[in-house]
Amino acid sequence: MLRKVVVTIFIIVCFVLQCSVFSSIAFAGIIPNLMIILTSSFGFMRGEKEGLIIGFFCGLLSDVFFGSFLGFYALVLMYIGFVNGKFSKIFYPEDIKLPIALIVVSDLSYGLLCYILMFLLRGRFHFSYYFTRVILPEALYTIVVTLFLYPVILKVNEKLKAREKRSAQKFV
Repeated sequence: MLRKVVVTIFIIVCFVLQCSVFSSIAFAGIIPNLMIILTSSFGFMRGEKEGLIIGFFCGLLSDVFFGSFLGFYALVLMYIGFVNGKFSKIFYPEDIKLPIALIVVSDLSYGLLCYILMFLLRGRFHFSYYFTRVILPEALYTIVVTLFLYPVILKVNEKLKAREKRSAQKFV
């Protein structure tokens, strides 16, 4: 129960930070995608199911406030969380290279999927412009923010895991 409350607080806080604080310090109109950092991090820390669920709720929140139609961002972030969950078997908490690589690939995939499904199908063929002006700068900005946000997520996850382990030993 505590994990669900903490994850819900994380989702809300990251969404509010992304919409308010990072919107005011945007570089050339580009803000980091905290929802991808959160979805990817919990996906490879906790597994496919949790990545999928957190991705759904992060995407649903984005759909409600920013989406053209309900479900697009939820579906994309669900897939991102699920795929990152596949890497939970090779996840080591002390190694930051894998999480950064997965978050970068997730952000680039997110940008490409959004371009393909929202712009390319409408006949807007300016991929090089969109890639150099939106996708790549967002990925770089997300990397910088990941260096600060990921250790916080990792520490909270480790404390929750330790607490769950202690409470499981009480019942055995």
